[in-house]
Amino acid sequence: MADSWTFAVARDDLGRTTLADGDVPALPDGAALLRVDRVGLTANNVTYAVLGEAMRYWEFFPPGPRGLDPQWGLVPLWGFAEVVASTVADVEVSQRVYGYLPSAGHLVVRPDRVDASGFRDASPHRAGLPSPYNAYRATDGDPAYRAEQEDLLILFRPLFFTSFMLADQVVDNDSYGARALVLSSASSKTAYAAACELHGRGTRLIGLTSPGNLAFTRSLGCYDDVLPYDAVDTLDAVDTVYLDLSGAPATRAALREHLGDRLVRDIAVGLTTQTPNAEAAGEVFFAPVQMRKRSQDWGRDGLDARFTDAWQRFVPKASGWLDVRVGHGPEALRDAWLDVLAGRTPARMGHVLQF
Repeated sequence: MADSWTFAVARDDLGRTTLADGDVPALPDGAALLRVDRVGLTANNVTYAVLGEAMRYWEFFPPGPRGLDPQWGLVPLWGFAEVVASTVADVEVSQRVYGYLPSAGHLVVRPDRVDASGFRDASPHRAGLPSPYNAYRATDGDPAYRAEQEDLLILFRPLFFTSFMLADQVVDNDSYGARALVLSSASSKTAYAAACELHGRGTRLIGLTSPGNLAFTRSLGCYDDVLPYDAVDTLDAVDTVYLDLSGAPATRAALREHLGDRLVRDIAVGLTTQTPNAEAAGEVFFAPVQMRKRSQDWGRDGLDARFTDAWQRFVPKASGWLDVRVGHGPEALRDAWLDVLAGRTPARMGHVLQF
């Protein structure tokens, strides 16, 4: 029975999409079937698509088993799913999990390392991919979960994890000896969540944003100063770290020209425009690397506890900064994708999709 769906985008033209009906996947032994229930869509998901080849994001949810040829890619999404069938002990039907999901109605996973906190997908095609994306957290075993915060978790958690790890790496390195931290795309969720973690730790925080987002970004109160991109030449000539979330070549060039050797670190942190910035930057931040370090330093429970503390500090602020727009069904997902891709989503709006 055709009772599932798949939304895919052309890998070479992200504005070209397809939406297809299909059968619910068959369930082999040693597997569980997840029904995708509620997900978010932000600029972060566009980043996954832009970097789909370079960072192997397309490989998490291959299109072939869904009857699509390789020109198509399933957009990775974060959100909640429900176990609707299982052949694995301790992975029970009706269990609700949070994790990395395809832009599709269902996902077959092969649960491994099952415990009270959830499980990992041990599907062979995911074995060589970054392991943090393979974890599925059971809501009843997740210290950060609150039912009333689901939409905030959907929209912020993957971004906040990046923000939390980014801030931690900066602190872990004593701000690289700099007196100022400059964050581009300062109105983005990843940037201002990191700024919230870094604010008040002694290093001046400066956000760069577009003129249309100045008022919103200044209202957040997590930056010491917020400037438009064309005011880079007014920055104080002090030792500075650039955390680049925009990928805009002109901003990087202006900073390098203005600061010269005072620019002590130039770090690419994903991107919110569609220009890959890793090669132009001095180095690249990748959250799973810092996560592995802190898992060794603190242990898994210690990392979870610190993340949960930071998240609960952030939630009261974030709830006042975000207007959630809820769409229903695959067509709404397609519409939201095209809006976010085209930059039509205001900084304070978050798309949540219910299926």
